[in-house]
Amino acid sequence: MMESATSLMQMAKTSAKLNDLSEAGLPYISLCTDPTTGGTTASFAMLGDINIAEPKALIAFAGPRVVKDTTGQDLPEGFQKSEFLLEKGFLDFITHRKDLKKKINLYIDLIQNNSLRKYD
Repeated sequence: MMESATSLMQMAKTSAKLNDLSEAGLPYISLCTDPTTGGTTASFAMLGDINIAEPKALIAFAGPRVVKDTTGQDLPEGFQKSEFLLEKGFLDFITHRKDLKKKINLYIDLIQNNSLRKYD
């Protein structure tokens, strides 16, 4: 949102285009890297047909310091990290970037009912 109201308007447009993808029967694969914060998290980062994250990625609307200052409470250990979100059902899996191509190809092969690709 640091770019102003323009960013806020783009969130709505992006979310609408994701709906177009869905209506066309095309999957939306969301990858949350470190950090994924702000409006991105509140909108299209969690709208994927499959949501993937990197290990130990910070994924949050507001950072831990802001949440603590606002609520006055200490956050649970690992709160706002990808592993916590996976445990709570917000992510489908966590993978390192080096394994990302293989994992996404496997997912695409499965949803398209294709033969699984072979890797060394």
